[in-house]
Amino acid sequence: MALTSKIATYSSNWPVMFAAERDKIAFIFGNQLIAIHHVGSTAVPELAAKPEIDLLVEVSTHASDTDVNALMCACGYVRGTDLSEGHHFYRKDVNGIRTHKVHVCETGHKDIARMLAFRNILRQDAKIRALYQALKFKLELENTVGIKEYLALKEPFIEAILNKDK
Repeated sequence: MALTSKIATYSSNWPVMFAAERDKIAFIFGNQLIAIHHVGSTAVPELAAKPEIDLLVEVSTHASDTDVNALMCACGYVRGTDLSEGHHFYRKDVNGIRTHKVHVCETGHKDIARMLAFRNILRQDAKIRALYQALKFKLELENTVGIKEYLALKEPFIEAILNKDK
């Protein structure tokens, strides 16, 4: 089974795509909006990635799900299953290909620090970045089940990197 998109070499257009989408959806979160961060592999220069722009929306509190869901839908997003308690997830596909993912978490949620920390490590450490890229290509090549398998098999590497100095 295919992943949601194929891994591609880094594109300098990804930060531009992030900024455009950030500007497009920021109004949805109103006064609750604290920040919108570019996370995931497309936020790391020189790292190959599935060309799916990950936006991490940090809010002071979750607003009405009904209102946010309707506005996100109007911007082309579908609400996915929450990734953890308080970690809301939206996805956007264009012509059957995933293009954007939006993670919405309240300030202080553990996933905010985790996503930002892993992104920053990859940005700063070329050796870890190269190891992670090799793993991603290997997992894409060997994948038989789809995105859930791919994500689950990346998780031990991510955890090891995040817990390295603990």
